[in-house]
Amino acid sequence: MNFGEHIKQLREQNQLLQRQVASVLEIDTAMLSKIERGERRAKREHIPLLANLLHSNEKELYTIWLADQVYEIIKEESNPSEIVQVAINELNKTNNKQ
Repeated sequence: MNFGEHIKQLREQNQLLQRQVASVLEIDTAMLSKIERGERRAKREHIPLLANLLHSNEKELYTIWLADQVYEIIKEESNPSEIVQVAINELNKTNNKQ
């Protein structure tokens, strides 16, 4: 599930209208609709606001949001899984040095 779908599901679980969530984020309803459909990206600063409003875990929302960013960058590459694996290997090296 991508970030937008997740936000929509949480919004509906909390019985909130798009206009209510959009108001908290200080964006218009059309923009929130595009975010929920995956046509636009939420801003990083929206994450804590959404977590609070939707009674969700901020770290989980941030993780899903960031995963969407990575996906958008590599989705059309011929070897996306290999790219992710190289990144994981580099992260493991960095973590082992600390």
